[in-house]
Order: sequence, then structure tokens, then C-alpha cells
Amino acid sequence: MWTCVKLFIVFIILTQKVQKSIGFFPQFAPFVEKLIKNKADYIVERRAYLREYDFIIVGSGPAGCVVANRLTENPNFNVLLIEAGTVETLVEQVPLFAPYEFLTRYNWGYLAERQPYSCLGLKDQQCGFPRGKALGGTSVINGMLYTRGFKEDFDEWVRLGNYNWDYYETVLPAFKKSEKARLKFYHKPEYHNTSGLLGVSHNPHQTPITKIFMDANKLMGLDEIDYNSDDNIGVAHLQANTLKGRRHSAYKAFIEPFLHRRNLHIMLNTRVTKVLIDRVTRVAYGVELLRKKRRQKFIARREVILSAGTFHSPQLLMLSGIGPREDLEKIGVEVIHDSPVGKEMYDHISFPGLMFTTNLTNPSAPMLEIKNLVKMMGNFLHGKGYATVPNGVESLAFIQTPTFNAPNERLPNIELILLTLVPHSDNGHAVRNSERMSDWLYDSVYRPLEGETTYSFLIVISLLHPKSVGYMKLRDRNIFSPPKFYSNFFKEPEDVESILEAIKYTFYLINTEPFKNINARLHNIPIPTCKHLNFGSDDYWRCAIRTWCVSLHHQTATCKMGSTRDAVVNSELKVYGVKKLRVIDTSIIPNSPSSHTNAASFMIGEVGADLIKKDWQRQRQTWYNYYH
Repeated sequence: MWTCVKLFIVFIILTQKVQKSIGFFPQFAPFVEKLIKNKADYIVERRAYLREYDFIIVGSGPAGCVVANRLTENPNFNVLLIEAGTVETLVEQVPLFAPYEFLTRYNWGYLAERQPYSCLGLKDQQCGFPRGKALGGTSVINGMLYTRGFKEDFDEWVRLGNYNWDYYETVLPAFKKSEKARLKFYHKPEYHNTSGLLGVSHNPHQTPITKIFMDANKLMGLDEIDYNSDDNIGVAHLQANTLKGRRHSAYKAFIEPFLHRRNLHIMLNTRVTKVLIDRVTRVAYGVELLRKKRRQKFIARREVILSAGTFHSPQLLMLSGIGPREDLEKIGVEVIHDSPVGKEMYDHISFPGLMFTTNLTNPSAPMLEIKNLVKMMGNFLHGKGYATVPNGVESLAFIQTPTFNAPNERLPNIELILLTLVPHSDNGHAVRNSERMSDWLYDSVYRPLEGETTYSFLIVISLLHPKSVGYMKLRDRNIFSPPKFYSNFFKEPEDVESILEAIKYTFYLINTEPFKNINARLHNIPIPTCKHLNFGSDDYWRCAIRTWCVSLHHQTATCKMGSTRDAVVNSELKVYGVKKLRVIDTSIIPNSPSSHTNAASFMIGEVGADLIKKDWQRQRQTWYNYYH
């Protein structure tokens, strides 16, 4: 009976969110979703708030949830965790529908500034920069891909002066500490942990395309690897933050099972407006926030911790007077410490323009048919079926292109992502809108395939180490004004050439026997703004790359960690120039990693929590020695 009730709830909310054109039960969906939301918010926020806490954590993304969990393991610490969003519902746990979450209230909905080098085929020629607005942060809306990065990535962190981030001593143990691995395909057990809190699983469902993609890459000379081990170059089954076929967000893993802790207080639907800093002593002592239209202040006796993410942590630092002096003075913010906040912003730019058709029948197509939706949701509630495939991603390959100037032969510069959820899977509704594809691009290239009943798939090319580096700055001193993001995607032509090399690799891949056996063919309708060029020529692909490209939403380095003057925090994640203030999230990553940033955010939370506990243990020991 309960399974039927859950299926009904999921179905009517889903039809409201992503099936407005069908209009099935729309009058019930807002009521049911509000009912679930209000109950969840009440459960989370059921305690009376104090005026002072030992630690105040701003932001409940993966790192913030981990830090809140680990600090409240000590009953002598009381912690306030502040989140601008609310609690996820059952719908957010459906892995396949990750793209739909970009169109909901769980996404801040930021946009990059329009630039002439890239995103020319997107709406208003602006790349979308989605960020999670929920308890669990972006782990509630992202693609769930769990790729840690490679030892060589973290060796670079150490080279930049972050000596306590050694891969084997610090980073790998932190990754393993979080992990509750449920891996059924090839993996190296010594690099994994089965008793942690965070679900990491291989897909419980695979389409026939997965094996074909992996076999073809093996014929190209790649080995099957566990990319979350000491393997770097190769092809692999996807590892994702799912458990029993459902999204396993930071909230589900690190907060929900521990809501009984009396020393953990959570504040939802609350916007922190600034960090309170004594301008004489330069000590952070609390936060100012806006909650239910009331401005309030809360005091942190020990530390303020910013885990608000790659965009909001730097925004809060700058609004609190920590940032580039010239930029802050222009908008009337009093400067406490001149710091290069936001001066660097790396990201992974990708090219999703290689779509292939096959002669294989797809039992889930057309996806918008009611019978197919009901079947998918029914299977999902039992942890199986296509709805358990995160974002439609089934396999990854890591390669090194010929002209990549790699620091060593083991570091890849390209990630190939196999997707079977394609722009026309839902007849041009949420899948393409989640990446802001323009109407003219969809109508000309993808609409002709609507209603097909055979498999199509994308091989998305992601550039892992771009030469082009972006930046961000404040628009004004209003916390509710979105910052300005300058991605600079493809500002350096070398980045276009790297993707062009990966396109050529992909064509060799499609020409192997496994793909020939299913009659895999490039969907060859040209992009309208590039059709003046010879289709398939290098110049055509250069045009296509700049036109149909999207961010993978892996921004880093806006609060860069390091030992030099271009850094915002030191290797203990303490903000330079201010005491009792740390940043613990992916904004501290000092480079562009060879991975998605999802896994790293959990690891950074684990390391950050350990650093805090060690600091205060040392101070306690010092006080004890002094008085005894």
C-alpha cells in the first residue's frame, strides 16, 4: 500500500514539474509537495535556537553537512547549520531526473555573463551556472557522479604550498572515511570503504550501450579501470552517489540520520548577509542573517565556517570586507582585508554536440508516454530500471590527447561521458532547457528525432585542464544581487583544439566493430550558424564547439588555498587576515582537477572537520597544561 502511495506522490509531483504540457493532476501537485516540504522543515527545525553557538556553519552543501556531522560527534560542541533553501522531497531522489532539478526552486539559477568566445547556441548566449539551494546543497540537484580525481591532482596542491594535503596521508583516508561503497563491477577494494555514511554505487541498471562503449574503448587500447583508485587513463562503469537506486545526497547521508543530536541546530530558508568581524582585532565573532523578514545576529564562540559553495562563500567574504580592495571600494564596501577573492575561477567546459543514432530498440522511449513514466517510477521505487541511472550517464572514459602538455603521462586531459538521456528524450522539455539550449538550435537539430523508439546516445567531451581561466566579482553590495561570473570559456584557442582532438578520437571509437554492429551513426544535421562551413571539417567543429557548449558546473578556486599572495585561505582553510574564520568547500580547490567536484566536496569537509577538531584539542591541552 505504501509503495502505491509513494508512486502516486512521485508521479503527480513529477507531472507538475516536468510535464506541464500533459497537465496530468496539476491541481494536486503543489498541495502534496507543500505538505511534504512543511513536514520535513518542521522535523529539521524543531528545536529552539540559541543566541550563541560554538560553531556557526554557513551553507549545508556536501562539505557543510560533513563538518556539521563530524563536529557534533563531540557532545561538548554545539553547532548551528544555516541553509538558504529547504528539504528535498522524494522526487529529488530519482537519479534520472537530475536535469529537471535545474528548473526547480532547488536551483539558485545563476548565469554567466555573456561573452563572445562560447555558449553562442544557448539562450541569450549565456551559460547556466546552477547551484543547489537545499539542505544538502548541490548534492540535491547534481548529476551524482563520484569521481575523486587522481593523485597527481593533489600533488599539485602540495606543490602550491598546501603540505598537509598529501594524497596518501590525508586525502585518500578522507575519501574513504565518507564512503559506503556498494560496487558490483570492477573496482579495487583497497581504495574503498563499505562502512561509511555516503552511498557510492555502480548503476543498478544499464542499457546495452554501456557494454558497447566500454568494449569499443578497450579496442582503442584503454583498460577497464577503477577511476577512484590509482588508475588514471581508461574506461569504467560509472560510480555515483546513489544507494539502492536513489540519489544519496549530503543531507540523506550526513544529516537526516543524526537529527536526534541535541547539539545540532539547523536553520532553513535563511540568508546570511555578512560575517561579523571586529574591525580592530580582525576576529570573526558571528553572522548577521535575514530570516522570515527579520534581521538577526548570532554569535560564534569558537569559529565561523563558510561552506556556502564556490559562489556564495566568496560573495559573503567580499560583502564582509574581505576581497580585492579596488573592487570593494567601487561598490561602497568597507575593506577589512585586501584579498584576491574571486580572482580565479576554473571550470570544466564540455561539448555535448556528438549525438549518435542506432538500430537498437529503446523500451523507455518515448519517455513522455504515461505508460512509460508509470513503469519507470514503479521500477525506481524497487531500486531498479532506467530511472536509477544518474542523469542518464552510464560510463566514463579518461584519455590524454596528443598535444596535451601533461606534467606526467598518467594525467588525462579529456573525460568522455556516455549519456543515453538526450535532448529529444522528453520532446524538448526539461533535458534541453536544463542546459539553456536555444529554441533555434533544438528545433533545427534535435526536434526531427522526437518520438523515435530506438536508442540515441551522446558522447560528451569534457575538458579537464583548460587554459582559459575565469573570475567572479560582486554586482553591488546587495546580498540578493547575483554576482557577476566571467567564465572566459575558450578565450584561449588551445582549449578548442583539445576538444577537437577528442572529437577525432570519438569518431575512431564509433568506427570500431561494437558500434558498427548497432549501426551507430553521427546525427549529422548541421548547427545552423555553422552550416556555411563544410560539415565535418575542422573549421565546422571549431564553430560547433563554441556554439553548443555547456559548463559542467565544476567551478573552483574562488577562495583559493595556498601559501602565496594569490591565495585566500591557508592550508588549514583559515582565511588570511581574519581570525576564527574558515572556508570549507570546493571554492578552496586551487586548480582545475581531473574530476567532477562532487566527491572532492565531501573529502574537503572531512579534512576541514579534522583540522578544526585538532585545533581545538590543542588549545584545550594548552589550557589544561597552563592551569595544571
